Amino acid sequence: MTQRMKPADAKAAKGSITRWLVAAGAAAAILALAWWQFGDAKPGRIDPDDARLVALGREVYAKHCASCHGANLEGQPDWRSRGPNGRMPAPPHDASGHTWHHPGDVLFGIVKEGVQKYAPPGYQSDMPAYAGVLSDEQIVAVLSYVKSTWPADVRRRHDELERLAGSR
Repeated sequence: MTQRMKPADAKAAKGSITRWLVAAGAAAAILALAWWQFGDAKPGRIDPDDARLVALGREVYAKHCASCHGANLEGQPDWRSRGPNGRMPAPPHDASGHTWHHPGDVLFGIVKEGVQKYAPPGYQSDMPAYAGVLSDEQIVAVLSYVKSTWPADVRRRHDELERLAGSR
């Protein structure tokens, strides 16, 4: 024989299920919002006019980048020709190089993940990936410092490239 719930018990059970569904829905919404905000994290905005960011970038560059790319962003000698190991020397990051030819998201990715992700198959580079070494803020700071050294016309061209690429 099937037992029937008392109306008060049925109402309490229905209320518990409703509260559980509302709580589960709210938790799912919070997780979805967090994933949307942070799950596919992009770097902060490269800002050559932010004095604090540029100062931090100058420090980080001196410690982690200058040994290959030069204290004055000049790159290694003969940077357009392969070295004896078959690899390209470190390019300059000043206006004479090609750094400003790439959108900020690509530059950020190269520093964080390494060149191989952005280069043709089989390309080898001495440039290490800095994930786990530099924070995202430090990488953005270095890129902000580098961009702060470019002449106004090069900065404008890079800004236009950023706009066309949809970079932040």
